[in-house]
Amino acid sequence: MIRNKVNEIPMKLTRKKLLPWLLQMALLGILAVGAAHATDLKGNKAAGDLAQKLQQVTTGSLSQNSSVDVIIQFSENPVARHFNKVSAQGGLLKRNFSSIRGGHFNVSLKGLALLAADPDVAYISLDRTISIKSTDHYIESVGADWSQNNGWDGTGVTVAVIDSGISTHPDLMDANGNTRVIYNESFVAGESPADFYGHGTHVAGIIAGNGSSSSNAPDSLIRGVATKVNLVNLKALDKNGSGPDSNVIAAIERAIALKSQYNIKVINLSLGRGIFESYSQDPLDQAVESAYRAGITVVVSAGNDGRDDTGGINGYATINAPGNDPYVITVGAVDTLNTASTSDDTVDTYSSKGPTYLDHFVKPDVVAPGNKIISLMDPGSTLLGMLPGNAVYAATTGSNSYFTLSGTSMAAPVVSGAAALMVQKYPGISPDTIKARIMKTATKSFSAGYTWYDTTENVNRYLQHDIFTIGAGYLNIPGALNNTDTISVAATSPVATVQLDGTISVSSAVTGNTLIWGNTLVWGNTLVWGSNVLSGNTLVWGSTLVWGQNAPQADTLIWGSTLVWGDTLINGDALHLGDVLGLGNRQNTSGRKKTFTQAASVIWGH
Repeated sequence: MIRNKVNEIPMKLTRKKLLPWLLQMALLGILAVGAAHATDLKGNKAAGDLAQKLQQVTTGSLSQNSSVDVIIQFSENPVARHFNKVSAQGGLLKRNFSSIRGGHFNVSLKGLALLAADPDVAYISLDRTISIKSTDHYIESVGADWSQNNGWDGTGVTVAVIDSGISTHPDLMDANGNTRVIYNESFVAGESPADFYGHGTHVAGIIAGNGSSSSNAPDSLIRGVATKVNLVNLKALDKNGSGPDSNVIAAIERAIALKSQYNIKVINLSLGRGIFESYSQDPLDQAVESAYRAGITVVVSAGNDGRDDTGGINGYATINAPGNDPYVITVGAVDTLNTASTSDDTVDTYSSKGPTYLDHFVKPDVVAPGNKIISLMDPGSTLLGMLPGNAVYAATTGSNSYFTLSGTSMAAPVVSGAAALMVQKYPGISPDTIKARIMKTATKSFSAGYTWYDTTENVNRYLQHDIFTIGAGYLNIPGALNNTDTISVAATSPVATVQLDGTISVSSAVTGNTLIWGNTLVWGNTLVWGSNVLSGNTLVWGSTLVWGQNAPQADTLIWGSTLVWGDTLINGDALHLGDVLGLGNRQNTSGRKKTFTQAASVIWGH
C-alpha cells in the first residue's frame, strides 16, 4: 500500500479465500453429532469466515467445544423458543437485536453446527470487528457557505454519530454555552462515551462544528456543514478505533429507539469492514436497512481501498460494508487540491470503487471532499499521539484545537450535514427523496480521469472518473436544497449487469427497470447520472467507453470472467485495515509492500 512520507498510518490488508460452500457443508457436518446433520444443512447459512473457524477444528487448532461470538439471524421474529434452541446448545444470549430478527450470542462451534441445521435459523456470522477510516476549502467546494449564508444551518435537526465517541469541544456548543451533543451512550465495555481515539470528534466537527475556536481569524474559519445541528453520540468503537458488529448494530437500534425523542433524521457511519456475504444476509446491512425503514437517512463511507490492484482490479469492487447496502448513501472521497473551485478536483486514489462485491450495486452513490480535512481535535487521543504533526493551531483559543485527517470517513459527514440541511428546509422529507435529490443534483463535470504513480507497484495507473468511481457525481448542496422533486419508490442504488454480448447495463434494484427508479427517468427527462453517462439503451460499457476517448482500455479488465463478475472474485472476504490519514500529494508518496494479516474479524473504519 502507498504510504505518506510523514503522516500516514500503515495499512494492512486481509486477503483470504472464501471457502467453497461444499467445504463449509463438510466442515459443519464433521462437527455434528451424527452424519445426518451434514445432510440437513440446506442453503448458505454460515459465512465463509465462520467456516474457517470450523476448519480449525479439523486441524486440531481449535476444540469443537471452543466458543465464539456470533450473530444469529432467525427466519422470523424470534420468540422464546428460538432463544431456547440456542441455550439448549449451551449458547449465551448477549444482546437481542429486533432490527435483524436475531441476536448476539456466544456459542460453541459444535453447537453452531447443530444450529445451522435448524430450519428456524436463517444465517450465522461471526461478530466481526468494525473500525474507522478518515479542511481544505471543502465548505466552499460543496456550497455549504451558500447554505449557511442563506439561513440553512441544521437548526432543530439531530444527526446520530456512530463512531469512536464525541468529546467536549467549544465548537459543539450553542450560543448559550450548552452542548449540542444532546445524548451520549457507549456500547464499548469499560469505556465512557468520550472519544479516546479522536475520530468521532473529528467527524462530529465536519457535520456540526460552528467555528467558535477560530472565530477571531475569519479568513481561517474552520466550521462544519450544519453549524447548529444537534448530535447524538453513540460510541461503538474503542480507543483503538475498532469494535465488533454487535456494538454497531446495538448503536443503530438505539438511534431508532431515540428517533422521535431527539428528532434523529440522519445516521453517520464513517466506518466499515470487508464483505463476506450478500447484503441481504449481512447483519450489519440488515441493521442499517432497519434505520432506513424507520425514516432515518443513513450515510456511510465507501472505504479507502481504491489503490488495491490485487488481481489487476485497479481498485474496483472494493466498497466496504455497510456501504454495499443499496438503501444507504455511500460516499467516496474527493481531493479539492486546496482550492475553492471544483474545476480541478479529482477523486482520491484511495477512495473505494464499485460495483459492490457479490451484489454488483453501482457505488459509491456520490462523492464529497475527504482529503486533508481540518476538523475538531481531541487532546490526548490515540490519533493525536500517532500524528502530532496534524494538529492545527487556533488563534481564538491560543492552542491546537483542530486536526487534519483524510479518508472517505471525512467525506461521509459532509453528506450527513447536507442531509440535515435538507431536513431543516423540507420537514418530513423521506430518506429516498434525500438520496435521490442529492444524486440528481450532484455536479457531473469531472474530467475523464487522470494518471497517478503507484509507488507500491512502481507503475503509472489511471483513475477513471466513471460511475463506479464518482457515483452520481460531486455533492452540490445548493442544488440539493433548491430541488423540489420527489420520489415515490425506494431510491436503491442500481445494479450493474453483464449482458450476453459482454456489455454492462444498469437497472433499478427494486423494479428491474433500466430507466433508473421507474419509467420516468427519475424525474422528467433527466437521468440521475446525466445524459453524458448513460446513453442509448443504458449500456455502461459497449464498443466505446462513455467517459471519453482517452479512458484506458485496461480498465475493462474488471469485466473479465474471473474478476469482478467471476466466481473467483478478488478474495471477497478481504478486510482492509487502517485509516488513510493525513495523505499528502499523491505524487509525494513512498512505496510500501502490502502486508497481510489473519485478523479476519476486524472492521477498520475508513
